[in-house]
Amino acid sequence: MSESAAKPRPEFRNIHVSQILKYRMPGPAIVSILHRISGALLFLVGIPFILYLFQQSLTSELSFERYQAVVSHWFAKLVLLGLAWGFLHHLLAGIRFLFLDLHMGCDLPSARKSAAIVLFASLILTALVGLKIFGVF
Repeated sequence: MSESAAKPRPEFRNIHVSQILKYRMPGPAIVSILHRISGALLFLVGIPFILYLFQQSLTSELSFERYQAVVSHWFAKLVLLGLAWGFLHHLLAGIRFLFLDLHMGCDLPSARKSAAIVLFASLILTALVGLKIFGVF
């Protein structure tokens, strides 16, 4: 097959801000971006919130009652659910990236499959934690 008859390679150009919603990112890219977002969420929100709750639970009996009041509020439960997702996604994606660093699953089909597994597993585990947080079981 001659070079002139070969299928032309696609051109990739920078996209404009108005085109972001139309752009379809592959699964591995979504997992990578969510890994960064979940790490920032855990660092910026998770550490201060968990340390505040820990401090409130240990100071005195009155502060423990205040801790129970904070944790039983629906908004705090949503924050805890978001932090649970951040932790679970960050953990699973981090394990995936460790395997990629060991050159395991670097080919495109394996990378796509592992990204889908990370997204699916983090959502399923978060749903289970959410059921526990909201008192279903």
